[in-house]
Amino acid sequence: MKFKILIVFVLLFSIHAVAQQKYNIKKFGAAGDGKTNDAKAIQKAIDACSAAGGGQVLVPAGYVFLSGPFDLKSFVELRIEGGAKILASPDEKLYTKSAFRENKGEGTIWIGGEKLEQVSITGTGILDGNGISFMGEEIFDSYVLKPFEIVDPRPHLLTLTDCKKLNIDGVTFQNSAYWTVHLIGCNDVSISNITLLNSIKIRNSDGIDLDHSKNVRITNCYIESGDDCICLKNRREFEEYGACENIVISNCTMTSSSCAIKIGSENMDRISKVLINNCNIVNSNRGIGIQNRDEGTVSDVIFSNLVIESKLFSDVWWGKSEPIYITAYPRATANNKDAGWRLPKGQTKGKVGAVSDIYFSNIRCMGESGVYISAESQDKVSNVHFDQVSVKLNKTTQEAGGIYDRRPSNVEGLVKSDIAGFYFENTGNISLNNSEVIWGSNKPTYTGKALEQKNVKKISVVNFQENTTHE
Repeated sequence: MKFKILIVFVLLFSIHAVAQQKYNIKKFGAAGDGKTNDAKAIQKAIDACSAAGGGQVLVPAGYVFLSGPFDLKSFVELRIEGGAKILASPDEKLYTKSAFRENKGEGTIWIGGEKLEQVSITGTGILDGNGISFMGEEIFDSYVLKPFEIVDPRPHLLTLTDCKKLNIDGVTFQNSAYWTVHLIGCNDVSISNITLLNSIKIRNSDGIDLDHSKNVRITNCYIESGDDCICLKNRREFEEYGACENIVISNCTMTSSSCAIKIGSENMDRISKVLINNCNIVNSNRGIGIQNRDEGTVSDVIFSNLVIESKLFSDVWWGKSEPIYITAYPRATANNKDAGWRLPKGQTKGKVGAVSDIYFSNIRCMGESGVYISAESQDKVSNVHFDQVSVKLNKTTQEAGGIYDRRPSNVEGLVKSDIAGFYFENTGNISLNNSEVIWGSNKPTYTGKALEQKNVKKISVVNFQENTTHE
C-alpha cells in the first residue's frame, strides 16, 4: 500500500514538474548586457517552450535585455522577474511589421502574436519601449514627431491579435513610443495589477487599447500616458473581428495628457455593455470621453464611483479639460490620415453612429471646464443620465480656456464659448438628477451658466443645485 502511494506521489510530482517547466532566456544565449540584441535568444526560448506544449519563459533578475521585435506563442507564460528589464532596441531599421496591416503610417510592432491561446505575461519586472529614442525635439509639453515617408518606425510595445484567454499581471510597461498594449479581436482577457508609465509628452502613447475585443477585465492598474490611458475602439483595418463588448474596468488610477478613459474615436462597428467603476482620474486633460466619429454605435455604458481631476493642456492635445465629454460628428476628411484609412473604402465622406443609454452615477469632477455633450443631430446622442454628479470649476493653469474641442470632426474643431457646468447641444433625452455645479474660489473668467442647453429634445432636471465655495 505504501509503495502504491509512493508511485502516485512520484507521478503527481512528475506531472507538476512538467507543467512548471521553465525556459531561462540566459540558457538560450541572451547576454543581458543592455547592448547586445537578445531578440533571437528570447525567441528561441519562447519557441522551445511552445513546442514542448507550454511552460514558463523566464527573464531573470539582475539583467537588462536589449531586444528587437519578437513574438509570443500559445501556452507560454513570459515571466519577467523583479529586477529584470526587456528594453526595445533604438535601431529603427529593426521595426518593419506594420501595427495596422496595409496602413503603414501608424507604427510598427515590437512584441507581437497572432491567433494564440492561453498566453500570460507576468512578474514584477519591466517591459521598456525606449520611447524617447524614437522622438524628435522636445518642446514645451510634447515631443516633435520625426518625419517619415511610408512606414512610421515607432514601435507599439505589445500587439496581440485574435488571442483567447490572455492574462497580463503585475508587470510594469513603460516608455512606449506609440500604443502600449493593443489587443485586437481578443477574447477572455484579464489585465490586473500592472503599472504603465509612459512619458506624458509622447503623442500617441496610449496605455491600453481594446480593439474589437470582448470579455475583458482591467483591474487594479496604475496608468500614466501622453495619450488615452484606456481606449475602446473598432478600427477599420480589423473589421472582421466584430464588436467591442463586455468590458469591465475597475479600481484603476489614471493620468493622461489626452483622455483617461475614452471610447472612440475609431468605431466602425459596435461598442456596448461596458462597466467602469471605482476609478481615480488625476491631473488629466479629459477625464471620460465618448468620441464617436464613424458609423459604429456606442450603447449601454455605465460610469460609477469616480473622482475626476482635469486641467487644460495646449492645442497639441485633444481636449479642453472636460471631465465628461460626449460628441458624435462625422469624421474630418481634410486630414490625409483620416481620409485615407479611417473612412470606408472608396468613400470620401463618413457617417456617425448613435450614442445611447449612457449612465453616470456618483461622480465628483474638479477642473477648468465642465461636462460637454454635443452632436450632429438629436438622434446621435440620446438617453444620457446623470445622477449624483458634482462639477467644480476652478482655474489651476495659465492655459487659455473658454473653448470647446470637437476635433476631429467635419464641423469647426475648436469653438470659442462661455463654459457651462453642464452643456447639452443637439441631443435627445437627457436626465440630470441630484447633481450640482460648484464655482471654485478661483472661478474661471470664461464661465457661463451652470446649465446650458441648445436644441435638446427632452431634458428632465431634478434637484439640481448651483453653489459657490469660499476657500
